[in-house]
Amino acid sequence: MDRKFIERNRRIQMKALYSKLNSLVPHHSSREAISLPDQLDEATNYIKRLKANLERMKEMKDGLRGLEERGNTSRSYGSKSPQIQIQEIGSSLAIALNTGFNSQFIFNETIRIVHEERAEVVNANFSVVDDDTVFHTIHLKTGEPSTADRISQRLNKFVHDADASNKY
Repeated sequence: MDRKFIERNRRIQMKALYSKLNSLVPHHSSREAISLPDQLDEATNYIKRLKANLERMKEMKDGLRGLEERGNTSRSYGSKSPQIQIQEIGSSLAIALNTGFNSQFIFNETIRIVHEERAEVVNANFSVVDDDTVFHTIHLKTGEPSTADRISQRLNKFVHDADASNKY
C-alpha cells in the first residue's frame, strides 16, 4: 500500500512539473494535445535556440564593445577615422558605426546605401561621446542573405574609402 501511494505521488508531482515546463515554452501549434515526449522535445529545442541566441547576442555585444574601445584608442591620437562593424542575425543586420562629430555625411550615406538595397531600417540611434565622437547603431531587416552580403560589402567599402580619403 505504501509503495502504491509513493508511486502515485511521484507521478502526480512529475505531471505537475511537466505541465509547468510545457507552460514556459511558446507553442506554434493550436491547442491540440501534445504527447509527453513531444513536449520534452519541444522544450529541449526551445532551450537550445535560446542558448544559440544568447551566444550570438554576447558575440555582438563583445564586438560592439571592441569597436567602442578601438574608437577610444584612435580618439586619443586625434584620429577621427570612421569605423564600422556589421553583424548578421538571421534576416537582420546590426550596424555599429563610429564617426567623428563632423562626419554626419557618413551616417547619411550609410542610410542611403541601405535604402538602395531595399532593406528596412527598424531602428537607428546615436550617442555623442566626449564631444568629438558619434556612435551610431542601425538595425535592419533584409529580405534574403544575398541582400545582407551586398549591404555589408558596400558599407565596408564606403567606410574604407571614406577613411582613406580622410587620411590624404
